[in-house]
Amino acid sequence: MLTTFYLLQEHTRGFIQAPGESGVEGSVVVVVQWLKLIIETTGALIIGLGVVHAAYLLTRTLVPPRAESFTRVRLTLARYLALALEFQLGADILTTAVAPTWDQIGKLGAIAVIRTALNFFLIREMRDERAATEGEVKGGVLPSEAVSE
Repeated sequence: MLTTFYLLQEHTRGFIQAPGESGVEGSVVVVVQWLKLIIETTGALIIGLGVVHAAYLLTRTLVPPRAESFTRVRLTLARYLALALEFQLGADILTTAVAPTWDQIGKLGAIAVIRTALNFFLIREMRDERAATEGEVKGGVLPSEAVSE
């Protein structure tokens, strides 16, 4: 029985290998790097699309000149930037899965914290701007103007 187990073990040795021995680990790293590139490119494309859309809205606001504020343009661009930051943060998280050194993990962690903070404040500003815009539309008076009167 022991001889049979040994033969089975010897026979499967060519089929079942540790991840480091078979090159699987290297393949996973390559796949993750490609995914990171695709996700970062998607984020960059979203930013580009947002800039084009905001520029279009800005042009429509300026020609012919209107008395509107630029809040709509800012909110549009902010939405695109917030979405792009989410993609960039996702790429950073994906990179930490295969980062080989603590130094790289630390740098990626710092970048992730900065991007998360940027996204937090961007979303908060969008919410405040939206509330101010709705206040202008509903009552004609902003809450800050009501306090100063």
